[in-house]
Amino acid sequence: MTNAQIMRSTAVDLAARIKAGDLPPTDVLDATLAHIETTNPALNAFITISEDRAREEAKAAEALLARGGDLPPLLGVPYTVKDLVDTEGVRTTYASAIMEHNVPNRDAIVVARMKAAGAVLVGKVSTPEFGHKPMNESPLFGRTLNPWDLSRTSGGSSGGSAAALASGMAPLSIGTDAGGSIRIPAACCGVVGMKGTLGLVPHDVAPDGFGNFSNNGPMARTVADAALMLSIMAGPHPNDPHSHGLPKDDYVGAARGMGDLSGVKIGWLSHLGNELIDPEILEACIRRRDALADRGAEIVPFDEPFENTEPYWLVITQSLWVARFEDKLAEFGDRMTPTLLRGIEEGRTYSAVELQRAITFRTQLYRRVQSWFERVDFLMMPTLSRTAIAADHDFYQPITIGNQTAGGIRQTWYPYTHPFNMTGHPAITVPCGIMADGLPAGVQIVGPMMGDGDIIRLAAMLEQAHPWAHLWPDLVAA
Repeated sequence: MTNAQIMRSTAVDLAARIKAGDLPPTDVLDATLAHIETTNPALNAFITISEDRAREEAKAAEALLARGGDLPPLLGVPYTVKDLVDTEGVRTTYASAIMEHNVPNRDAIVVARMKAAGAVLVGKVSTPEFGHKPMNESPLFGRTLNPWDLSRTSGGSSGGSAAALASGMAPLSIGTDAGGSIRIPAACCGVVGMKGTLGLVPHDVAPDGFGNFSNNGPMARTVADAALMLSIMAGPHPNDPHSHGLPKDDYVGAARGMGDLSGVKIGWLSHLGNELIDPEILEACIRRRDALADRGAEIVPFDEPFENTEPYWLVITQSLWVARFEDKLAEFGDRMTPTLLRGIEEGRTYSAVELQRAITFRTQLYRRVQSWFERVDFLMMPTLSRTAIAADHDFYQPITIGNQTAGGIRQTWYPYTHPFNMTGHPAITVPCGIMADGLPAGVQIVGPMMGDGDIIRLAAMLEQAHPWAHLWPDLVAA
């Protein structure tokens, strides 16, 4: 295979060729590193390239091949990790001066599981400081750009993951998602991103294990690759109280998208607490919705009012920022991101009563969404209200949606994502086409608790009806 063919291959295909002896892991790594070297300067997706560790892991993969016998599922397949997730011996900065020189002495459990599956870590990809916003930029490492349009953001906070995937710098990436941070950049860059049922993929170092709504999750270019990755990452861990007792499903089998949807009801939401949605994105999402109807699903419109959840999400999140970072401000405040500092200041204004009200709202929201699943089997909606915004957009200024001035970024661009962090329901975004501005958009499927395999199956059906893996940005087009 040529380097270009390797770069365009799925993880499933690479793994099969490696196991068959047709493609040495060191050749895959060499091709990957060469492509990163030529492509990353335009995007700034990588914070650290872990060449030494990658070469050790690729050589270990070749030793396993030579020995024969049962081989792990991702043997020799390259992947990246968002720089909020610990990697043994590889700098993990959280894109912050506070952690600039941090080199963990252990892997996070999701990284350890990927390593045990034979995958090869090629580097740490960018995030805004501590993943605090949906635009990938930090004082330490600058701005990550969208492969489809270098004037647009990659989205965030797993924007380095999405940019690396969309440009072929690796077929898999571990992202994190506390308010949409996997799904937002996945939609912006035209890839697949999934936030599982809370606890399905364990978060063994979450600062607030019991109140946590952040998720580690798979990001990939295809549903099958994301499903294979999830099958490796999922499973309980003693340090995550949400992970105990959650059974794993056959995610790889679900990604085959078999069967029809007779008797399945899908609740359709064009809006979720927002007023504006780009008409072109809405039309594209409706076409994807109708593809599931063609497989036998009944579409149930949901028109009921929905309160924007962002104010409550902010109370919980910004209160946590104060608790985590307030004692770091004297030493590091002049090197921290202004938007994070402003969020910490806002967090100081909340009382304990306001925090408890937000926690109570989270419970009420969960019960409301649970009641929806008494009426339907799945929910479907746009992932974002518009395509990627300008990379240099002022975070506190209104955005435009369909040539109309909307409100702030959190309230109007991604109202569809953070509600399901607060409730814990699984959600997956897949591409829904390239819009007139040349940028991709996404459609989101949300399932009931532990419905992870089922939403993968529906996502695979969408991929079969409207394939996207052959689409590449001009940056890497042959």
